[in-house]
Amino acid sequence: PTPAAHEVLVQVEAVGVNFADVLGALGRYPAGPTPPYVMGREFAGTTEDGRRVMGYAQQAACAEYVAVAEGFYWPQPEGWSSSQCAAFPVNYFTAWLLYWKAGLLGESIEPAPARQKARPRVLIHAAAGGVGTAAVQLGHILGFEVFGTASSPEKLARLTELGLDHGIDYKLDDYEERVRQLTGGQGVDAAFDCLAGEHTAKSLGCLAEFGRIILFGNATGERPKFNISIMYSRGLSAHGLWLSKLSANHALIRQALDSMSPYIRSGQLHPAIGAKFPISAAGDALRLLMERKNFG
Repeated sequence: PTPAAHEVLVQVEAVGVNFADVLGALGRYPAGPTPPYVMGREFAGTTEDGRRVMGYAQQAACAEYVAVAEGFYWPQPEGWSSSQCAAFPVNYFTAWLLYWKAGLLGESIEPAPARQKARPRVLIHAAAGGVGTAAVQLGHILGFEVFGTASSPEKLARLTELGLDHGIDYKLDDYEERVRQLTGGQGVDAAFDCLAGEHTAKSLGCLAEFGRIILFGNATGERPKFNISIMYSRGLSAHGLWLSKLSANHALIRQALDSMSPYIRSGQLHPAIGAKFPISAAGDALRLLMERKNFG
């Protein structure tokens, strides 16, 4: 591509593959793009003047070169490979924004009763995915009690190494009931819902008084189902999060990166790379995600 004003040309070395790419390839991603198109939402590479960067794009990064506007790319963390950097923007900015929307960060613009607790509790669905592993790491660093659902004991064991406190195999256990058991009936303060459908109502049932559910995806392909009576009785609230929109708020994204940078430098935050593919096998990468076989 030919860079426009305020854009840089990046020679791409690695591209992250996300579930959003799967939905986009199927023509099911909200507001497009419509296939055929060049996929690729997060990437890492080198600018024409030799800077090593990582960045975020709505599409077109899965190519030899991508043109990126100012505010959508950042320096690669020292010591990180391009593969690690390409797995950072979508997953870690989303994870940080989930905690921000839940009112669990000092940067929150809204008061949150959960922040007054000694150790707030958080439920993360699809905890073994890209956003899930990032949210587990970040929640552990911030000192929260982290609950997570995944599809196998093997994934849960790896998540424990990243800081997961309570792993729930959703194929074996009803996670709503398990959360009640693990919290003595109190529930969690926030639930991160990328599933939608009936899981939205079940996740609301996992929340403690004044809890928040953050909706950031619909892996089931269904509209979220709300249990309004529980929302009334417990004073619950629902919030939406879409990185495609929030990424244009450069001040907020910079705040997120600045907040996470100390943990990146200390080695506490590090992307979980579950698999690597040559660009010629991008379809296999998408199938891995479709079949829920990925970790990170």
